[in-house]
Amino acid sequence: MGRLDNRIALVTGASKGIGLSVSERLARDGATVYGGARNMDSLQEAADFLAGEGLTFHPIQLDISDRSSCDSIVRQILDKEGRLELLVNNAGITRDGLLMRMKPSDWEDVMNTNLTGLFNMTQLCLKPMISQRFGRIVNISSVVGLMGNAGQANYAASKAGIIGFSKSVAKELASRNITCNVVAPGFVETEMTAALNDKQREAMLSIIPMKRVASTQDVAAAAGFLLSEDAAYITGHVLSVNGGMYM
Repeated sequence: MGRLDNRIALVTGASKGIGLSVSERLARDGATVYGGARNMDSLQEAADFLAGEGLTFHPIQLDISDRSSCDSIVRQILDKEGRLELLVNNAGITRDGLLMRMKPSDWEDVMNTNLTGLFNMTQLCLKPMISQRFGRIVNISSVVGLMGNAGQANYAASKAGIIGFSKSVAKELASRNITCNVVAPGFVETEMTAALNDKQREAMLSIIPMKRVASTQDVAAAAGFLLSEDAAYITGHVLSVNGGMYM
């Protein structure tokens, strides 16, 4: 028996990285997982991988910055399953650059995906959750939403906005048995961090007390906990997964 048996879950940005690991974790815990992403080819690769592991995962093309796309995916899940209980807002983008050189379009693209997209998905999932009087929402922020980072004013602002948004949602919906929490990862083992040279990697690890970056599974474990009944009395919380990088 898994701790998420018979739950219906939706994970955005599910084709790779953190989103794929979260999808795998939830499926291993017993949930039926719907994974959304823009790139259907990458999403199908993820679906094939998870199917090979014997896990239930349904790929659906999704652009969270497009309200109609968000509405469509929620309707598809409700038409098929009749309910939607778990939501992980993971999808996000970066458009890094120093503020004085940042194009307005770089600001708008990041905000439209990372913040407005999260608003779209959360608001559309609330109606079934309120009707069910049950829901679990986990939003993926970042350590830079807590501490800031030079060259990422747009990204840091969007990730800080996720934290304020989540705390507000938690207060609004706690009486309906709906929790809303945040996972804020630090440096995570990705293609980008794997490409760093030895000097760059040493500099990165020097600011992490645990002397390693997070795996995507580390982040997925935190999300899985917050979605489970083990965390039923936790809401409005920011769970940092950063190896002590920022306390």
